[in-house]
Amino acid sequence: MFRILAIGDVVGRPGREALSYFLPRLREERGVDFVVANSENAASGSGITPKIFREVRGLGIDVLTMGDHAYKRRESLPLYDKEERLLRPANWPSGAPGRGACIVEGPRGIRVGVIHLQGRVFMNPASDFFVEVDRQLDAMKQKTDVVVVDMHAEATSEKIALSWYLDGRVSFLFGSHTHVPTSDAVVRPQGTAYLTDCGMTGPYDGVIGRIKEAVIKKMRTNVHEPFAVASGDRRLGAALAEIDERTGRATSVEGLWLEMPADA
Repeated sequence: MFRILAIGDVVGRPGREALSYFLPRLREERGVDFVVANSENAASGSGITPKIFREVRGLGIDVLTMGDHAYKRRESLPLYDKEERLLRPANWPSGAPGRGACIVEGPRGIRVGVIHLQGRVFMNPASDFFVEVDRQLDAMKQKTDVVVVDMHAEATSEKIALSWYLDGRVSFLFGSHTHVPTSDAVVRPQGTAYLTDCGMTGPYDGVIGRIKEAVIKKMRTNVHEPFAVASGDRRLGAALAEIDERTGRATSVEGLWLEMPADA
């Protein structure tokens, strides 16, 4: 069996600390073979930098997906054309820097295709993700043993609909973006592992990773101030799927919501 760990939105330094703490343990204790992490909030809560890209990759992340904040740091733009393991949504305009899918060889020579998509409800403009995922899967035919999809979307309905559309066609579909973990991990009838949202990897003593006082002030007064990243209650939000690499079908999936010790 091939075990894939999908990690929800990594938020700032607390999120990177959670990665550093949990990844070695999960690889040893759960036999993780391959890791995909949504990292669009890795740099102080918004975007990524070249330095943080190297840091996160060095922690053992095989592929980094991003999302609507992908280009928030202009210094990261050259990375998208240079680094094949850094993905922006595939259904973004064709002129957008970078790529939305890649194929990576994992342990035992298993070929893993990763596709990154963005929803359209309450999100930046993006094309039809159904059409785009069909296009990406056609391009991956005969080139992959397992396929993972990160659906970065606000609407749970879009994620659920896509999971049914792709059932039996991809190994693992996980959702990201909302920073709130869901409890609906399931293997669809045709063998696709699914979770609506992995939740956030970062500080839960706040509002979706930001200092709560600043967010509450904005909500109550409409006076904006910087939403700095919170620091307490660091947790890993993720999902772990077990895939039969001979068929590409999942046999199990579970959501993980792991709390770091306060003194770690």
